[in-house]
Amino acid sequence: MNQSARHLTKNYLLASDFDKTLSFNDSGHVLSELLGIRGFEEKVSALSKRNLVQQGGELAYLLLHDPDFRSVRREHLQVVGQRIQLKANIQLLSRLLHEGIEDYQFSFVVISAAPEEVIQSALAGIISNENIFGTRFDYDETTGEIVSLVHVPAGYGKVATLSQVQSKLGIPDGRVVYTGDGTSDIHVLLHVNQRDGFTVAVSEARDIAQIAKRTVISDDALSVLIPILEDLCDWEVPRIRALLETQNVVIHEWGKVRTDWLTLRPASSPEPLASAVVE
Repeated sequence: MNQSARHLTKNYLLASDFDKTLSFNDSGHVLSELLGIRGFEEKVSALSKRNLVQQGGELAYLLLHDPDFRSVRREHLQVVGQRIQLKANIQLLSRLLHEGIEDYQFSFVVISAAPEEVIQSALAGIISNENIFGTRFDYDETTGEIVSLVHVPAGYGKVATLSQVQSKLGIPDGRVVYTGDGTSDIHVLLHVNQRDGFTVAVSEARDIAQIAKRTVISDDALSVLIPILEDLCDWEVPRIRALLETQNVVIHEWGKVRTDWLTLRPASSPEPLASAVVE
């Protein structure tokens, strides 16, 4: 092959959580407000303490079993999606991943325990339904009532969904990127890390910040592109700034800090003396 042969494009998979990763809201809270249901947080906490469901799957369980949520129909979930406040520039992120990075192409999918109807409604016109993998229900054809769960991508279920998508697209382990925000993402973060993939946390929550390879805090979804360009594509900061400026986006503030989580104890006592965060 001569020197003029075209460069081979490196194909990657970027999988993202939805609630509080691409949005500012929790789907369960928005649904509870829509229906006037109180105590959603307490219901979720009780399920977590009893270990009845995988972390992240609490809303799916409540929709199927809790009497307060028996009135929920498909149209309610679609309205919730319309009320979700999304982070900025999700559509631009999707377009740049697909076509805007030299020699790199990313398949962008959403994998979340939020109901599929919520995610599809929220991201309508931004990400196609075939790239959205959420909790899927069976509905009674006559009443519209939720009668069973078909698929719940929570905990290990999220790992299984990611593996299925990866296999379908033919993406090797080392070219998988996952981004998420909370404890429901721990299993998939560990899974991707163990297979030499790349992980990005969008929350400073200690449980995931100490697992993810990079952490980015921003109100803009485009921010997850920064560590991808730096660590995977080996781009320098000026080149990253230049790319964003071609899209009419300017980085106004970019602060990098290292955070150490400490718990101090007296040598003679098992009780914590103090906890501190050092940046």
